[in-house]
Amino acid sequence: MPTILITGASSGIGKATALRFQSEGWNVIATMRDPSVSDLGGDATLVTRLDVTDPSSIASAIQAGTDRFGSIDVLLNNAGYGAYGPLEAFSTDRIRRQFDTNVIGLLEVTKAVLPQMRARRMGTIVNISSIGGQITFPLGTLYHGTKFAVEGLSEALHYELEPLGIRVRIIEPGMIRTDFGGRSFDFAMGHNLSDYAPTAAAMGRLFGKLAATLSTPELVADVIWRAVKEPGDQLRFRAGPDATDLLDRRKAQDDAMFIGGIKALMAE
Repeated sequence: MPTILITGASSGIGKATALRFQSEGWNVIATMRDPSVSDLGGDATLVTRLDVTDPSSIASAIQAGTDRFGSIDVLLNNAGYGAYGPLEAFSTDRIRRQFDTNVIGLLEVTKAVLPQMRARRMGTIVNISSIGGQITFPLGTLYHGTKFAVEGLSEALHYELEPLGIRVRIIEPGMIRTDFGGRSFDFAMGHNLSDYAPTAAAMGRLFGKLAATLSTPELVADVIWRAVKEPGDQLRFRAGPDATDLLDRRKAQDDAMFIGGIKALMAE
């Protein structure tokens, strides 16, 4: 049976993907910072600790998974969170934490898995991006910075890994019914930054409109399954009708038109 390693598998997209691949008969290495919170289980599932900002935990999780199942065929880089708020509100430590988790951590896990894929001349790297890797929303300087980075690094990796038999896939979900607005959301707004309050209020209105029809984590898991199983060299896979709509509009419109449309939604 093939094996997938998933980061951030305790809830949301990661957990839904673990369940989907379990149902398809795959071995699953479900990793997370605190395995004690997981209810995933089964003979073909290994639940183990992996914190993408802790290199030793990355190495340990990959070793444990390889010892258990022999090899890792697919890596799903799913772990991440969103930092929103005025740039001035974030300390340097919080800025670094956002990039360490969403970008550096993704790169470190990928680096750790690649040697065995390269040796076997096969494997698939699936990186969770977002519509926020192609378009931006107010106060998302840090989050969108990381997701734009994921898009760029994934596209570049596609070139260097394809000749070695290793595929790269980018998943671009829209608004998903997950814990992104809870423990996976880091909002900052200092008491001395009232100048940004109107923008924050407008962002709330905008997100309220966009969140009217949320897709499920299971929908994203289905797209991930298709991205892994589908032959060919398609790089990007959208997840959710809002992702298709917004990304189509972004491609069809110039900056002034698209950004003007976002501003209009904020003003309503």
